[in-house]
Amino acid sequence: MTEIRPDEALAQAYDGITAVVGGLDDTHLQRATRCQGWLVADLLLHVLGDAQRALVALASPVDGPADTDDVSYWRGFPGGADGAVRHAWWVRRSASAFDRPTGIVRLWEETAPAAVRAASSADPEGYVTTQGHVLRVPDLLATLTTEAVVHHLDLTAEMPDAPPPGPLAVRVAVSTMDGLLSDDAVRPAAWDDTEFLLKATGRIPLSDRDRLELGEAAGWFPLLG
Repeated sequence: MTEIRPDEALAQAYDGITAVVGGLDDTHLQRATRCQGWLVADLLLHVLGDAQRALVALASPVDGPADTDDVSYWRGFPGGADGAVRHAWWVRRSASAFDRPTGIVRLWEETAPAAVRAASSADPEGYVTTQGHVLRVPDLLATLTTEAVVHHLDLTAEMPDAPPPGPLAVRVAVSTMDGLLSDDAVRPAAWDDTEFLLKATGRIPLSDRDRLELGEAAGWFPLLG
């Protein structure tokens, strides 16, 4: 498998989101997403927060070693945690402060490319800190890419004709889920990458056949929320 440049994968992930939201009007930005209670504009503001966090982290290098990587980072974010509920409520209120939903799109279109440029310029051997952890720069970029890909799928729940996430970005997200699943289990062969991502993150439930094929590993789902 060809090695993926983390900054290129992040660029593809953020460009994919821009391709989804860039042409939406205020009405369409108020469609539902796969994230309970969140409209498209709400979820875009959440991803915007990731891009802003990336800019801060990449401009603030720290000494190593890392205390987490692109897989173990997610084990601190279990699905359904009380903190996630509070964050969801904060995002909804923050999004409502914009005069129009398209204002969030404009801010995203300014911020996402800046985050990608910062990622391209960052020392790939360096370390950064974010959310109380120290990570290698490539691992930080992988976490951002994974989240963007999952939320790209969330954004398009009611947009069947929307462009999908880019293949490099999807490979990073799938690699994350494979890491969370561990070497002791294998995803069902019938799952394509999108189904794997949606089921691994609890967006769609496991079927009886899935549970049979996964065995004990079915109890580990969702792998992240």
